[in-house]
Amino acid sequence: MKILIVEDDRALNNGIALSLGEYDVEQAFCLDEAEKILDESFSLIILDVNLPDGNGLDYCKNVRKESNIPVIFLTANDMEVDIVNGLEAGADDYITKPFSLAVLRARVGAVLRRRESTYSVDSDRTFTWQDFNFDFENMIFCRGNMQVELSKTEQKLLRLLVSNIGITLSREMLMDRIWTDGAEFVEENALSVTMKRLREKLPGIPVKTVYGIGYVWVK
Repeated sequence: MKILIVEDDRALNNGIALSLGEYDVEQAFCLDEAEKILDESFSLIILDVNLPDGNGLDYCKNVRKESNIPVIFLTANDMEVDIVNGLEAGADDYITKPFSLAVLRARVGAVLRRRESTYSVDSDRTFTWQDFNFDFENMIFCRGNMQVELSKTEQKLLRLLVSNIGITLSREMLMDRIWTDGAEFVEENALSVTMKRLREKLPGIPVKTVYGIGYVWVK
């Protein structure tokens, strides 16, 4: 598998390349170099957010217009809003500096395994896994031949989960993304109730509660 590392810190770039020696690694130190190298033969991009000739978030958005190559962001920005912005830009994972190379290798392996998994996602409009079929564009949600009615809130929660497979989504982020109607106050248990109803309507979905943090759709 080919991995493209886009990081302007040469020492860090070289260190990452050495730690991923089992893969076919290409290195770029700016976006211009990355543009010249990147093609569909790559299985993953490891991308710094702040680069000398541009912003990694914008570059990721441009990549997403033409490709589904997974992206892992590397950045010193560790505020929750930065992580949310990274995921919304199309990233598959987000690692804040400083980080352990062992953790990076584990995250890379997880993203690559997800890429090779049996999940099928079509431009975030439809999702298929086992006997579940979700059509978000037409709001049709089925388990086998049985169609299930989901509320708008349940649909938003489900879409966030299946768009971030293997990534733990915090309760705070989910609440901010789901309840976007400008309400000043949302009851703390609103998310828990919505998750409970979603699990009841779609029994068997692989959603795990990560206690003290949030939820994750696991493999």
